Amino acid sequence: MNRWWRRTAGGLPATFWYLWTASLINRTGAVGQLYLGVYLLTVRDFDAGYAGLVIGLGGIGTALGALPGGILADRWGRRPAMLVAGAPAAIVMVALGRASDRTMIAVLVVLIGFCLGAVRPAFTASIIDVVAVADRSRALNLNYWAFNLGSGAAALLAGMLVRTDPASLFAVNGAVLMASTVLLAVKVPETRPAVAAATGRGGLGVVVRDRVFMTFVGLAMLGWTMIETNKMLPVAIVADGLDVTSYGRVIVVNMVLIVAGQLVLPRLVDHRRREHVLAASVVLAGAGFGLVTLADTLWAYALTVAVWTVGEMLMTVANSALAVELAPPGARGRYQGVFNFGLTAAMFLGPAAGGLVVTRFGPDTLWVAVFCLGLLLAVAHLAARPGSAAAAVDDRRRGLHR
Repeated sequence: MNRWWRRTAGGLPATFWYLWTASLINRTGAVGQLYLGVYLLTVRDFDAGYAGLVIGLGGIGTALGALPGGILADRWGRRPAMLVAGAPAAIVMVALGRASDRTMIAVLVVLIGFCLGAVRPAFTASIIDVVAVADRSRALNLNYWAFNLGSGAAALLAGMLVRTDPASLFAVNGAVLMASTVLLAVKVPETRPAVAAATGRGGLGVVVRDRVFMTFVGLAMLGWTMIETNKMLPVAIVADGLDVTSYGRVIVVNMVLIVAGQLVLPRLVDHRRREHVLAASVVLAGAGFGLVTLADTLWAYALTVAVWTVGEMLMTVANSALAVELAPPGARGRYQGVFNFGLTAAMFLGPAAGGLVVTRFGPDTLWVAVFCLGLLLAVAHLAARPGSAAAAVDDRRRGLHR
């Protein structure tokens, strides 16, 4: 057990663990973000259409924030980019708990999303900066594990707060955002490498002109769009005569598998070609959602969640590694900004496109379409061969440093 733990978490620098702790704290306290829809429906008595619109606007704000956040991470440095966006996010979160006007709530949610999105590229770039090349995949995976562990704790905490004092959801969320920002300010030094300080004046052109990376981002966005269609599972569950609360019980399978398996899975696939892992991930994700057409009991739905969750974990491992391997050291922030933009856009595209398909053609059509998309993406990943491209980039960089 000790050997396994050392291989999994040993040898990483203290700065990484401060970043990891900030991520865990931040996500554990994300009760306002997690229960925003419930709050709007049950406390403010808004209709479901408005609640869905606001949640979607938050996703758009997060996607838009990632682009300038990546530029600032390379131009100003990691610390300024994280701190200048973290503190306003905390203040706006508290204000959201006091707002009652429909327009004001929508504006505040967009602002929160923008600020949180701006922090992500600098945060991830900091992890990449401080961790040795051989440990980067492991470190990013540990951070993803902390994110999901915190999400599970946040779900429990939010459930208690919404029953006792719903307005405290946003006060707690704001306080936690401020606490994690203070931790970053006090314990995390500037990590931007000298090459980024010298070349970080450019914009996003260097990323957009990178055809290999942009192809990878497009495929990653479509893959994550598949995962985000899980928001439509309640429609299928209700159509089968199950209680809508059954969704909460089956989606727990997703959190449990990630928390239990994400520390083991990377070691099993780390030495395999990235495109093969990605192809397997989208096939599994597509198969999991395709099986929804056959599910009609709680246990059957839990099985479908288990299948696409394995695909999600494989996708996360390979995508995180490739986003690092394809990015030049001098533009890590900008590359992470574009990568995060793609993933966050999928958080909006998945539910939006899924809802449109369900409304016009029915839920079974959606799950068949997601399965077919998984097969097409598998072929695309094998054809694009991003892992081979990343290896070639790495070889060129090694040659330059000889």
